[in-house]
Amino acid sequence: MKTPPATLPTKLGLPDLETILALHRGRTLARAAERLRVDASTVFRAVRRIERDIGDVLFDRGRHGYTATALGRALAAHAERIEQQLEAARETAFNQDAAPSGLLRITLTETLFHTVLLPVLPRFAAAYPHIALELVTSNAIANLGQREADIAIRVTNAPPEHLVGIRLGTVRSAVWGGRDYLAAQPAGMQIEELDWISLDDSLPEHPSRIWRRDALPKVAPRYKVGNLLAVAGAVVNGLGVGVVPLAVMRGHPQVEMIGEPLPELDIGLWVLAHPDTRYLGRMKAMFDFLRTAVKLPGDAD
Repeated sequence: MKTPPATLPTKLGLPDLETILALHRGRTLARAAERLRVDASTVFRAVRRIERDIGDVLFDRGRHGYTATALGRALAAHAERIEQQLEAARETAFNQDAAPSGLLRITLTETLFHTVLLPVLPRFAAAYPHIALELVTSNAIANLGQREADIAIRVTNAPPEHLVGIRLGTVRSAVWGGRDYLAAQPAGMQIEELDWISLDDSLPEHPSRIWRRDALPKVAPRYKVGNLLAVAGAVVNGLGVGVVPLAVMRGHPQVEMIGEPLPELDIGLWVLAHPDTRYLGRMKAMFDFLRTAVKLPGDAD
């Protein structure tokens, strides 16, 4: 006859799991406290108590913050699934016939924010007045699984397999120069002899830098800047020539394209989300809106 299992302790509750998940995501007491809307000392005491109740360590403390142990990660994963189910239940209960609402966090680069999202965002805001937007501009890839953001808008030809999304089109790039700058150059001047503007060494493997090194190996850029918007600004203001996406220079009267768009630099524009949250009303609203609102210049897709 089997011995009946011992009664499981009941001290680990939903607030405890929320604390574990917040510290796992935030990595520091301060960021976890911000997520939970308490102070850092409250988080510290809660984690110590939970570890004491469980009888095991959930986080390793180091110079760079708190790193979850294997047990900590497992409990955080349970907490994440509960969070997703609760959100789905709320969506079902309160938004069956109501307009989409709630906070939508979007991460994208500064360039995509200014040239792709911002021009169409007023239409979205007018159509969905109950959706609040938090827009995070960063080159870093946010962890959508850990809810650092709800949606990521990124340029890539190989979107992560663990995310779902739609391809909005193809971002195309070309070499551009300011009209006044080009008019001032001697007749017959070769493109290699012009003043080149390039991304700096913080982005050594950016496709525009790789293309220039391969196609124009003798070019030594005269100016280096930190992002594509800065390259575009330098071109517009007559410093020289540089590789910039067509979407950035769209309709600008002070510049002209040198040659044709460069097919080697074609790259997909994607809107991505975690599969567990993709179906939520506010997420679906943004996906459906971007699918029809975003039009990229030179895109025949």
